[in-house]
Amino acid sequence: MRECFPEYGNRHGNIFMTDPIADMLTRIRNAQAVGKETVEVPFSRLKYALAKIFEQAGIIQTAESKGRRQKKSVVLRLKYRNGEPIISGLKRISKPGQRVYASHQEFSHMKRAGGRLILSTSQGLMMEQEARKKNVGGEIICEIW
Repeated sequence: MRECFPEYGNRHGNIFMTDPIADMLTRIRNAQAVGKETVEVPFSRLKYALAKIFEQAGIIQTAESKGRRQKKSVVLRLKYRNGEPIISGLKRISKPGQRVYASHQEFSHMKRAGGRLILSTSQGLMMEQEARKKNVGGEIICEIW
C-alpha cells in the first residue's frame, strides 16, 4: 500500500500524524472509557510538557518519559474517583487547519463552565489561570472539563 500511497508512511513503516496532540487526547479519552490505569503515547517535548501540566493540575496522577530515541514515549497514569474518571471531557481547540489564539481577556468567552484551558504562550505551556496572572495570551491548545 505504501508503494501506491507514500504519504501513508515513511521508509521505516511509521505512520505520519497530522495532529499528534489530538491523538494524545484521544488515547486518554479511550483509555478512560475502558478503565485503563496507564496510557502510553509517542514522545515529543510538547506532549511531555502538556502531560506535566495535566499532572500539576491534578488531572492525572503522574507523567513520565520512558525509553530512548525512536522508542521514547510518555506514560500517563490516569486518575479515577470512585471508579469514575477525573476527566469528563477533553477537546482540541486549536487545530492544524484552524489555529485559535486569544488574549488574556478573552479566556472566559472561550471555555465551558468548570472547564480549564491549556495555552501555548511565549512563556511556554500553561493553564489559563497562570496566563491571566502573567497577562499573556496565546494559542489555545485544548480544554478539559
